[in-house]
Amino acid sequence: MANPIPDSIEQFARVVGPDGDEVLAEMDAYADREGFPTVGPAVGGWLELLARMVGAERVFEFGSGYGYSAYWFCRALPDDGEIVLTEIDEDELELAREYLDRGDFGASAHFELGDAIETINSYDGPFDVVLIDNEKHRYREAFEAVRERVAPGGVVVADNAVAGSTIDHEDVRRLLEGESINATGPTEGIADYLSAVRADPDFQTTLLPVGEGVAVSYRTA
Repeated sequence: MANPIPDSIEQFARVVGPDGDEVLAEMDAYADREGFPTVGPAVGGWLELLARMVGAERVFEFGSGYGYSAYWFCRALPDDGEIVLTEIDEDELELAREYLDRGDFGASAHFELGDAIETINSYDGPFDVVLIDNEKHRYREAFEAVRERVAPGGVVVADNAVAGSTIDHEDVRRLLEGESINATGPTEGIADYLSAVRADPDFQTTLLPVGEGVAVSYRTA
């Protein structure tokens, strides 16, 4: 499905947001060369800023790929901070390790090979920031697995809230408004997740219209 967020907005957000570095430039080039989907620098800048705004010390990622989003988060973590990367592809996880080591962030990171929703059960909270970027039909499952481990004042960030794969943003909206329609699995997964997190009385959710859409849910209590 086409991304309804204009490229011009993405470019504008990149210009306004924080500058990257040499390693991030190489990671962007890798994504372009391999056709690997990342959040991109506009969203990356938001991830770094959100982590700074909540004073993040611990971050957990459901789906890390080769470490692109983790690298942005690490730029905001204190020296004794911690980030948990999860990935089912061993080669990608090893590449993530290499990139974070080059940024001198390796000491902050735990690299977990395997299913992210199983991995979270090995970690106690609280986490200040959680990124959900695994299989779209499992977003709600990821949220329910990590919910009690999110610190009050922390945030849950979900990528692909608007676009990506076969997600249809209009169908997501219709489902959230209560219409009964036929929709793709990823579309239903995103709608199910957004419905759950919006209904949770301890979270306040909004949408950042950059990248492929980012839903940000702040834990109020």
